Amino acid sequence: MKIEDVPQDCRYLKDSVMRDLTYAVDDEGRYRAVPSTGWTPKNDALEVTLDEINEECREIIQRIKDGCSSPLEYHMHKNIMTIDLLSKYTGIAKRKIRKHLTPEGFASLDEDTLARYADALRTTVDKLKTIPL
Repeated sequence: MKIEDVPQDCRYLKDSVMRDLTYAVDDEGRYRAVPSTGWTPKNDALEVTLDEINEECREIIQRIKDGCSSPLEYHMHKNIMTIDLLSKYTGIAKRKIRKHLTPEGFASLDEDTLARYADALRTTVDKLKTIPL
């Protein structure tokens, strides 16, 4: 692919500082790294994935309303985080995170722990305590 043919479909990366790195051939036949804002097949696959995540988030919201889970599960899932990954970001043990996924465990959290979760999940403590209605 030539540099001028590198796709620039800005559907998802338009307002982001992130870019895909693509290699393309310049006018002299050498490969060069070229930033791309995306391309349609990749964006279509991303859209399917995001739709699935949003559907799963709706199911989690219902579990939270039913008193079976905590808002932490919703925010983890929305940010595509696993217990293992959240543990690494926060330094909180995986067994404690599992406890905090229950309504009782989440309700017992202190402000420091809530702040650690909020920071890792790129939100505020107030937003971490809530879910969309």
